[in-house]
Amino acid sequence: MSQVLHTPPPTATDPAETPAQLAARYGLAVSGARPSLPEYVRQLWARRHFITAFATAKLTAQYSEAKLGQVWQVMTPLLNAAVYYFIFGVLLGTKHGVPDYVPFLVTGVFIWTFTQSSIMAGTRAISGNLGLVRALHFPRAALPISFALQQLQQLLFSMAALVVILLCFGVPVAASWVLAVPVLVLQFMFNAGVSMIVARMGAKTPDIAQLMPFILRTWMYVSGVMWSIDKTLKHSGMPHWAKLLLESNPAAVYIDLMRFALIDSFKAHQLPTHVWAYATGWALLAGVGGFIYFWKAEETYGRG
Repeated sequence: MSQVLHTPPPTATDPAETPAQLAARYGLAVSGARPSLPEYVRQLWARRHFITAFATAKLTAQYSEAKLGQVWQVMTPLLNAAVYYFIFGVLLGTKHGVPDYVPFLVTGVFIWTFTQSSIMAGTRAISGNLGLVRALHFPRAALPISFALQQLQQLLFSMAALVVILLCFGVPVAASWVLAVPVLVLQFMFNAGVSMIVARMGAKTPDIAQLMPFILRTWMYVSGVMWSIDKTLKHSGMPHWAKLLLESNPAAVYIDLMRFALIDSFKAHQLPTHVWAYATGWALLAGVGGFIYFWKAEETYGRG
């Protein structure tokens, strides 16, 4: 006597069902789908150790093939400052009427280099690390943030040299030096936000990396790195809107705040009105806005 094994017939699939409905019915999720914003923040925080380790490793490897090694972290901005001093301070005479011009200039160069390097690194944060992006699953914002953190670490090395320069040129240690900490925190937020914006743009259009040096060079010349905005505006006859643009320029705001914190001859009257509000506003606008702008394209990075 034979026994017949009866198995239930497979469930018929409704031809009218869409792929999304089928995925929902079987509990499937899109690979690499963008998480919600709160979940994305949680994922990013969970990988904070990766971000700091990646930034430190990139900084260590940056000058590993140079004979002077990490000394170039300080030498590069110092050499730039020396060139700017000769061209702008001596040949063009921008040092006249500016007390403590060398500390004034070196502070401007160091703080500007922090912003410039963060943004330049951000343009290639995704496009230059496609192997990592495609091989591992992690919140992609970790890359531009880690590059901005790398530049902050490099700035801290430069700040040690800046302190020596300030003391050599007779600038006394003052309680106002502690203001450098909130200035750097706000500037880091701004730099990281802009880095995320250009990282998304660079992921889609790699040519942004070729255009960015020209944009940054123009931005540097209008940010008072080598010249005093306050002194120039007093005798310029510029329209009010142009003065407002120069004074509220975020790069100039952070440079002026750092000069105010470190150089005793740089007085409060040389700062634009509501300068701390400007600094905080730019940090929040770029930091929060840049983060959301980058997050919205999360599932597109590394594809195509």
